[in-house]
Amino acid sequence: MSTILKTNALESEAIYIFREVISQFDKPVLLFSGGKDSITLVRLAQKAFFPAKIPFPLLHVDTGHNFPETIEFRDRLVAELGLELIVRNVQDAIDEGKVVEETGKYSSRNSLQTTTLLDAIEEFKFDACIGGARRDEEKARAKERIFSVRDDFGQWDEKNQRPELFDLLNGKIENGQNVRVFPISNWTELDVWSYIEQEQIEIPSIYFSHKRKVFIRDGMIWSHSPFVYQEEDEEIEERIVRFRTVGDMSCTAAVDSYAATIAEVVGEIRSSTISERGARIDDKRSEAAMEKRKQQGYF
Repeated sequence: MSTILKTNALESEAIYIFREVISQFDKPVLLFSGGKDSITLVRLAQKAFFPAKIPFPLLHVDTGHNFPETIEFRDRLVAELGLELIVRNVQDAIDEGKVVEETGKYSSRNSLQTTTLLDAIEEFKFDACIGGARRDEEKARAKERIFSVRDDFGQWDEKNQRPELFDLLNGKIENGQNVRVFPISNWTELDVWSYIEQEQIEIPSIYFSHKRKVFIRDGMIWSHSPFVYQEEDEEIEERIVRFRTVGDMSCTAAVDSYAATIAEVVGEIRSSTISERGARIDDKRSEAAMEKRKQQGYF
């Protein structure tokens, strides 16, 4: 890795956090969605433990409604880097009657991921789950600590968090508890893209401009897909779009864009007046949608 010794303050902080995880926890895992933030985490973990391999597995909670470009990229990345990938499927929780499939106009499997995630944590006895959430994304995520403790039910109490003064991270937990860890918590969307540009990190093609079949609902650009409910009067059209954030197809809206390179994406973000999460359909359910999901155990 030719850029292994190049550092900046945010990168150094993230590497420090990764090393603290390994020193304080027995069974960490990196939560991997195939999106730009989790891909950035993989690069940072490579740097943190170079020349050794990344010393923990990746876990993908697969809704079954993902963009095919994301799944193809996920599988290729783990094969190229020789990483261990664990996949657990929301469909299994549906089949077992643990969760109920939503129906109707705004149906999505996004909130159903919580049960599958908590089951995987229990199955493998993970005590630290590393993820790519950032404070600039959304109000509930802005309240999180870098080491964010969850109780033995996987729940988060935003009023009961540990101070993190002088970069001291306290990973001490009781039996049954686990910690969610956010190494890029202090990064912004622009920081992530600038790092991707600097490191020449490959990312899925849906982040760049492409022609796609879509329809318009509530002023947002929804993907046309068998996984997305569509009214008869919602007309399908082809538009040149890209995605700023990647969830599954039922909760992620596209944006009109001709940005076809990382440099063009960076330029577009610099001039944007709309937040990255502005294109997340699931955040529109209520003002406190994300916070409620986090309190129930969502990442």
